[in-house]
Amino acid sequence: MAKMEIEYLGKPEIDKLALTNDEILSAVEQGLIAAGQGKTVIEPRMHLTPDPAFNGHFNVLRGYVEPLGYAGVKVVGDFVDNYKRGLPSELALLNLFCPRTGAPLAVIDAAGITDMRTGALTALGAKWLGPKNPKILGHLGARGTSYWNVRLLDHLFDFDEIRVHSRRPESRNAFGEKLSQDLGKKIIVTEDWESCLSGADIMIEATRLNEPTPMFDRSWVKKGSFVVPYGTMSALPLNFVDGFDKFVMDDLGQMRAGHLGALRPHIDAGKITEESFYAEIGEIACGAKPGRESDDETILFWHRGMSTGDIALGAKILDKARDMGITQNLLYRDE
Repeated sequence: MAKMEIEYLGKPEIDKLALTNDEILSAVEQGLIAAGQGKTVIEPRMHLTPDPAFNGHFNVLRGYVEPLGYAGVKVVGDFVDNYKRGLPSELALLNLFCPRTGAPLAVIDAAGITDMRTGALTALGAKWLGPKNPKILGHLGARGTSYWNVRLLDHLFDFDEIRVHSRRPESRNAFGEKLSQDLGKKIIVTEDWESCLSGADIMIEATRLNEPTPMFDRSWVKKGSFVVPYGTMSALPLNFVDGFDKFVMDDLGQMRAGHLGALRPHIDAGKITEESFYAEIGEIACGAKPGRESDDETILFWHRGMSTGDIALGAKILDKARDMGITQNLLYRDE
């Protein structure tokens, strides 16, 4: 049997790549276009809760992106109390495989990939579905994905005002300081949800609630705004979905599966069905359906995380690391 090797990239190697905002957005957009063209296979995420006492769970995401020539599986831990241990809430590994032979090709630290591809999906959603010239961003949550939400959204829109809030003062203050330093502009750190979100043009909810808690009031959403709620535990009251002009999903298979997510209570109560959704985001990315069609449309985009985004960004990282000569080889088989 021929010698086989697996390429490995850890966080130090990925940090050396210094991916640009445009590289991240372009890679994730490529995966979305492939999905819209029917050139992907996306399996809904699966959950594993090892013990409820640990206050966390694993997500397993699986997919195939034909134009990139990779199948992939990402296992990501989502543990709310990790900050008490000095760890990110989400830690992950992405495995890339040859879709023709099943041979493992690469193992990549995916904590950063998870954060970047999530932020890119939020930003690309706003690119196609958000107001034409949004001035105010309101963002709830300060976990890893939150940084890339704000950074990539501001890269596209250069907001006049950015408001952030999270449950713990030390978390939201540190988040505001980092954003201010990296973006070179003032960040408003608010004391509550309403002052963060009310009247914003783009509203992002990426909280870390321990259980579903209706905290995001529908009256704060002004006509023509763009709303992205994606907390694992729903923060939305049942009446929140009333009056939206469009609902867009990342992948409808993920709407049908699982028991978590921002709109899960609304699905369980029959307030939202598959027919409620105007499109999957890939259909808009590839031009099969238009995105925003008027200034006064109020649009909600629910994303749960697409394996194709992980694979597309992982492929970009692997290509750039090869060009720089910083991948490590792990012997797989030599017989």
